[in-house]
Amino acid sequence: MRRLLLTFLLLGTGLAHGSELPETDWLELMPKSDQKALESMPDIDHNSPEGDGTFTQKGGMKQSKGLPAVMYSTKTVPSMNDKNIRIGGYPVPLESDAKGRSTLFFLVPYPGACIHVPPPPPNQLVLVRYPKGLKLDDIYTPLWVTGTLKVEKVNNDLADAAYALDAAKVRVVQESDL
Repeated sequence: MRRLLLTFLLLGTGLAHGSELPETDWLELMPKSDQKALESMPDIDHNSPEGDGTFTQKGGMKQSKGLPAVMYSTKTVPSMNDKNIRIGGYPVPLESDAKGRSTLFFLVPYPGACIHVPPPPPNQLVLVRYPKGLKLDDIYTPLWVTGTLKVEKVNNDLADAAYALDAAKVRVVQESDL
């Protein structure tokens, strides 16, 4: 629990590290109407069928039917398209190179997203393309990702995303970022 709190503090500071871009908040990727709908959404009962999600044949997790519409939202913020950003989040690896470095992964706003159910809405998932690759120890490692964000609908066996990011830089969040 202590590690989780420290991680949220590290990601939530909004402080720029050196000459890096200021942090983009995840809510900036969500239209105001979706933000309001998310704020007024009732708690999800993880014991109900709607809270379980639906596993695909290939083992991915999709949103199950019956959740509030905001949980399926692919609505984006047009002004974010082609914007150079720095965003903090957690990796969900999708592809690796021959050296085992992650070259394609989802970036999600909280640890364990897409494993816990239900997964975040598509407009809260970012597909990151990072040909240079990054060695990941685990999916609970917080990252800073810098690059050009694109409004791009991505369908993947694991989840769907409404954004993609061509990463110029990916680094692990350090305590010194406080």
